[in-house]
Amino acid sequence: MSDTKIPRYNCSTLLINVTTSTLTKAQKRWRLAYWTIYSFRAMLSVLPKGRLLSAEILTSHDYIALDVEPEPSSSHDEANKLVSNSIDPDMDGIRLAEMVKNKDSHTLSLLGGVEGVANALGTNPEYGINGNDEDVSRRSQLFGANTYHKPPPKGLLHFVLEAFKDTTILILLVCAALSLGFGIKEHGAEEGWYEGGSIFVAVFLVIVVSAFSNFRQARQFDKLSKISNNIKVEVVREARRLQISIFDLVVGDIVFLKIGDQIPADGLFLDGHSLQVDESSMTGESDHVEVDSTNNPFLFSGSKVADGYAQMLVVSVGMNTAWGEMMSSISSDSNERTPLQARLDKLTSTIGKVGLAVAFLVLVVLLARYFTGNTKDENGIKEYNGSNTDIDDVFNAVVSIVAAAVTIVVVAIPEGLPLAVTLTLAYSMKRMMTDQAMVRKLPACETMGSATVICTDKTGTLTLNQMKVTKFWLGQESIVQETYCKIASSIRDLFHQGVGLNTTGSVSKLKPGSSVAEFSGSPTEKAVLSWAVLEMGMEMDKVKQKYSILHVETFNSEKKRSGVLIRRKADNTTHIHWKGAAEIILAMCSHYYESNGVIKSMDGNGRSQMENIIHGMAASSLRCIAFAYKQVSEEETAYNNDVKARQRLKEEGLTLLGIVGIKDPCRPGVQKAVEACQSAGVEIKMITGDNVFTAKAIATECGILRLDQQVEKGEVVEGVEFRNYTDEERIQKVDKIRVMARSSPFDKLLMVQCLKKKGHVVAVTGDGTNDAPALKEADVGLSMGIQGTEVAKESSDIVILDDDFTSVATVLSPGDQLHSGCFCW
Repeated sequence: MSDTKIPRYNCSTLLINVTTSTLTKAQKRWRLAYWTIYSFRAMLSVLPKGRLLSAEILTSHDYIALDVEPEPSSSHDEANKLVSNSIDPDMDGIRLAEMVKNKDSHTLSLLGGVEGVANALGTNPEYGINGNDEDVSRRSQLFGANTYHKPPPKGLLHFVLEAFKDTTILILLVCAALSLGFGIKEHGAEEGWYEGGSIFVAVFLVIVVSAFSNFRQARQFDKLSKISNNIKVEVVREARRLQISIFDLVVGDIVFLKIGDQIPADGLFLDGHSLQVDESSMTGESDHVEVDSTNNPFLFSGSKVADGYAQMLVVSVGMNTAWGEMMSSISSDSNERTPLQARLDKLTSTIGKVGLAVAFLVLVVLLARYFTGNTKDENGIKEYNGSNTDIDDVFNAVVSIVAAAVTIVVVAIPEGLPLAVTLTLAYSMKRMMTDQAMVRKLPACETMGSATVICTDKTGTLTLNQMKVTKFWLGQESIVQETYCKIASSIRDLFHQGVGLNTTGSVSKLKPGSSVAEFSGSPTEKAVLSWAVLEMGMEMDKVKQKYSILHVETFNSEKKRSGVLIRRKADNTTHIHWKGAAEIILAMCSHYYESNGVIKSMDGNGRSQMENIIHGMAASSLRCIAFAYKQVSEEETAYNNDVKARQRLKEEGLTLLGIVGIKDPCRPGVQKAVEACQSAGVEIKMITGDNVFTAKAIATECGILRLDQQVEKGEVVEGVEFRNYTDEERIQKVDKIRVMARSSPFDKLLMVQCLKKKGHVVAVTGDGTNDAPALKEADVGLSMGIQGTEVAKESSDIVILDDDFTSVATVLSPGDQLHSGCFCW
């Protein structure tokens, strides 16, 4: 390789002489860049630590320039010549993709770790990429879009040829040809073509209509798949958290991941806690893989987040990922046969076989009668007299007999029945799509009409999922807006810690220096964050600067709480904060704070009063969230620094900070939808994680429980009570249950299994990853299109695009009409 002088910002004149003549120009440029970076970092590793290297993306028409400025030194002269060079984006994208696919930690360390890759890609770990149209478009052009090549859609001719492969069609065509030939032979060309020609026309119509119907159905499935694949992901651009389409994701983006999300591209772990990933879709291994910044920072597209949360730096998208390569080779077959279609195809085939058998038997009998002289013409003369019969008369008689047999086959085969079912299903799917229901599996169109029980969630389905803090209790005192100023500053600081650090949400300013804040995260997180910022004066950036997070226990539907272990930077004191369902947090507390900052012991009477406060708030349809706190000693801190021991934060002897009540109003029209389902004979069962008082209040408001009727024993149960029943007790009592509170996903699955054992056709709504088993077990699984995780959507048969129970009730209508109509044909 000859010496080459490379300009700092203009590399278009770069000439590299590589001995290997087979390398392209781009590969030659890449080889120089690759070995330059390796050589330069190797030299830096043996030198005293100098000033930090800076790297930024410099744009040109067809390459990225990585500008690195080392400390001036005589020993660095050669490095200074070679390090500012052009990296071909195609080769750079391939290198980053291969590094992630191979989990190559050595290459990652040579590139400066995750932060080094982020700097090279022009990404600020805190504020993300620039995010303007020009920047996003440039990144997409350089590194590719986050899409994969799909096989071309099948044309109309393909479906016409597929229709010709049908055995029944082939039989009809043979019969038509024979009938046409025999007819012309017997009656002449002018009149003999009528019967055979009519069969040909009928077969032609069946083929064209069937092919056109399947073609339209394939187009419709293609449109639906585009909608279902258009996943929304949360990224940070220009310091703002945004919801964008997965197709708009570019290299350099920072993506926020939470439980249940499907990882949208290949990337590197940037920040987060307790992240565990299910890579079974890629590796086939069912064990969850722990991802962190030190041991395993690699994240694969198509994997699913099983636990924890994180921020991911996108390093390769689309066809550069293993998932993209795999998906591009898969041809989705949209011609799925429903159970009803399969039964009718079988019926048609059976009738056709019987028709053929009968026709063959008739043919044999008629031929035997003719050739044995048992048939006579209209004058009473035998039609066949051996050698005395003219050969033309024999041929005409045989033709007439075969034509009669062919007529039996034509009449026996009901080819229009499967066609009618296909058309009806396509029409039903179209209607359901207009009613905000995307059908993922065609059999659900039939099954939904037979549903006798719907097991539905509360949050987001029966309610609007627009939450707001409306009540706040500090100790045994209700705090209203006028009395917020009386809260002790120490209490405020503790709430700022508990809310600002124990959350998966975020607070950002719409503009630098603006007082208007934007809240991101789940609806519950946004409600609590907005309350803390607007009412309690929390400044999230300042809180994060004062404390460092040591460990996080993320929220899930099993434990219904989340915890964080933090250290104050000023004095190195360590604190634990818990947040979650009020009665669960209350059980972990031995003391409580008053508004003046005084800590009081929680005796039996005090605990009872706190429980009454929670019950009163819950009876007003409020979701109760409690906050608790504990300062831990140096010994406990050392204990918690152990990786294995840190898996569980201390859960006893806490001090209760306060309880907030979050209002989530019912959706308009839910009560009428529930009444419509009940009048149609479909029973509604509400399964929720809220406590029994909140569940009863919402169920009464929605019409699941009647306001004018006394709630009978057994109509409202808690999940722990239901799961502790014996199998016989569950089967006996499951019909009577109308509301299940404080339930886990396992309780939901258990109820579905019990209902199916009793002969019910069960529809289930769900939105979480843990709802997947119940969605799969149900006869019809309905996932939520807005709040639903990708795991839930993949496990469901129908996606409710607006998360509204009214749409669930509407889905019953097309299915019911289809189900009842099938028996009329």
